[in-house]
Amino acid sequence: MSNENYLNHPNFGLLFRVCLIDTARELFTTLYAQRLFFLVASGDEGLEFEPLTRTDARILVENRMRVLRRQGQQQDFDQLQVIYKQTFQ
Repeated sequence: MSNENYLNHPNFGLLFRVCLIDTARELFTTLYAQRLFFLVASGDEGLEFEPLTRTDARILVENRMRVLRRQGQQQDFDQLQVIYKQTFQ
């Protein structure tokens, strides 16, 4: 079973989910180049796409990793750390 999630952006095509940020927001990037990042929020009016810089996206992932570490969710932290290294290093 794959944990990969994809989303179709109206202008940029297929996006790949980097990680969950909180209950209603997820970080996505363009599938191939991984240079454009979007914070996708799901609300009453559907999905909202907020473009982010690579630096802002990296900071969001680092903050999420801190939360997971503080909450003692080691397995989720380890998985996100691998994704972080693949995406930002």
